[in-house]
Amino acid sequence: MLPSIGIIIIGDEILSGKRADKHLPRVIELLAARGLPLAYAEYVGDDPARITATLARAFAAARASGDIVFSTGGIGATPDDHTRQCAARAWGVELALHPDAKRLIEERMRDTAKEQGTVFEPDRHDNLHRLNMGVFPVGAQIIPNPYNKIPGFSCFVERSDSGTLSAASVASLLGQPGPRDWLCQTAGAAAPAGGSDPHAVGERGGLHFVPGFPVMAWPMIEWVLDHHYSHLRQTSASVEKSVIVMGAMEAALTPLMLDIEAGHAGVKVFSLPSVDHPEFGRHIELGVKGPAQAVSLAYPALLAGLHQFNLELGPELVR
Repeated sequence: MLPSIGIIIIGDEILSGKRADKHLPRVIELLAARGLPLAYAEYVGDDPARITATLARAFAAARASGDIVFSTGGIGATPDDHTRQCAARAWGVELALHPDAKRLIEERMRDTAKEQGTVFEPDRHDNLHRLNMGVFPVGAQIIPNPYNKIPGFSCFVERSDSGTLSAASVASLLGQPGPRDWLCQTAGAAAPAGGSDPHAVGERGGLHFVPGFPVMAWPMIEWVLDHHYSHLRQTSASVEKSVIVMGAMEAALTPLMLDIEAGHAGVKVFSLPSVDHPEFGRHIELGVKGPAQAVSLAYPALLAGLHQFNLELGPELVR
């Protein structure tokens, strides 16, 4: 079975309406291009306690079921950016400056200084502050950012039934101290079990943290999918077939829907009612979706069941 894939979209600007969320439809497209469905999505404001609780649930799902979860927003270094800190709390590890992130951020600062015709001063206060963008949970792996080199990060979690240690257990065994100065630790030093090889995913779930900017986030999400989860790509297309059913009640059709799902493994039956459609008026779009071969058997059975109700049927749809 494929792991569930989710997305957590973080930011007050989304919930207040100042910015319209573009991540959800784009992630659905990126997954669909690889034959993968999005299982769930959550929106969270810039509240550290709520972010931590949300990420803790996601880590628990990754540990229990191998869930793959993308998180957008809040990984910067301003006072309203809390995601990095909340991820460390939820994962049960400390924060530390990742050496590869430090190198990439310094490369970006050198490039900027060169573009501006100035000398790069690594010990200048504002440049030191920028290194906070590379302070990740201990054991995290970086996600390259092709836009400006400032990376995101991945936190992989072993399945709880795999016999390996969780990130929290590793941190506890190592007796990691609280970081008084984040520059004194190295984020790659205590990677959770199985986290050293980016291709050795196996049964690992994980949380993957990218910026809120679409121009950065979307290619970074694609990189994670193709670099860490290419083995999940589905080559056989998923098919959705449906028909417009005029004037029917969902309750009357529910037994038929249950029978179709029970009799056709791998198929999902869906019902989308409408009360004021400009062309069809009150109707239900009733259909099945799943692997093409399974749908080719389930859909005729659905139509046969509908004909027994003597209902008026409208156009048939294929996606």
